[in-house]
Amino acid sequence: MYLEIVSPEATLFAGEVTSVTVPGINGEFQMLTNHAPIVSLLQAGDVKVDGDLNIEEAYASKFTKDANGRTILSILSGTIEMKDNKVIVLAD
Repeated sequence: MYLEIVSPEATLFAGEVTSVTVPGINGEFQMLTNHAPIVSLLQAGDVKVDGDLNIEEAYASKFTKDANGRTILSILSGTIEMKDNKVIVLAD
């Protein structure tokens, strides 16, 4: 599936991933390929991404890796939309 992570400053990442886990306002949830369409608010927490991410050097400092090899982006709030195998995370 295709993931875009957009902040007020820039598009932090855009590319193919295996899965995305986000901190929804009713709890953490994960999306895989062919997930049903969804729109949700996000709360403070970590966006966890599985896949081979090529992050631009200018934004690499915003991301970390966890013990499982997932790429992590900490956010304060945001919105997520999943439709037609495309995930857009609007994050603060």
